[in-house]
Formats: sequence, structure tokens, C-alpha cells
Amino acid sequence: MECRVLIISGRLYVEPRHRDPYLNRVTDFLVRTRAKPGCVDFVMAADPVEPGRINLLEVWESQEHLTAHQATANPPEPMPTVLRDEVRLYQISAVGPVFG
Repeated sequence: MECRVLIISGRLYVEPRHRDPYLNRVTDFLVRTRAKPGCVDFVMAADPVEPGRINLLEVWESQEHLTAHQATANPPEPMPTVLRDEVRLYQISAVGPVFG
């Protein structure tokens, strides 16, 4: 079965006092990544319940697009330390509307 879409989804955990600085540092990176060919969406957002949690979502049209992005990503440095992550790659073979 051919993969049509890749989704990277999960959680990053940082010290609660570092979460907002972390998100501020990645804003330009998110803008640049969203402009890349094949990037459907890229979001990093503060979790409204857990103070040190950052929710991550990336959607890519293909593995080739994701690989090209990873080769040229150039994320900002230095960054606050990620204490742990729970991030997974999902390979989606079909996409359709949720409502209607």
C-alpha cells in the first residue's frame, strides 16, 4: 500500500519556565518550514493542561518532502533542553474529511 501522507505527532517536555522561551525561539523555524514544498502543516503549541508540555504536529505530503526538510531544517540554537519526548511518525494511506 502506497503511503500518501506522513504525520509526525507527539509531545515534548521541557521545564515549565522554559516552555514559552522554547516556543518563541521556534516561531521563525515554523514559518520557514511551512513554506517548504510538501509541508501541509507544522505546529508546536503550549499544552493548556500540562505546564511543561509542548504539542507537536507535522504533516508532510511524502517521505521525500520530509527527508528534504530534515536535510536542510536548520532549527534555532541554542534551545532549552527537552527533558523527554513522545513523538511518533505515522504513515497514512488514505485521507478524507471528518465531517460531511
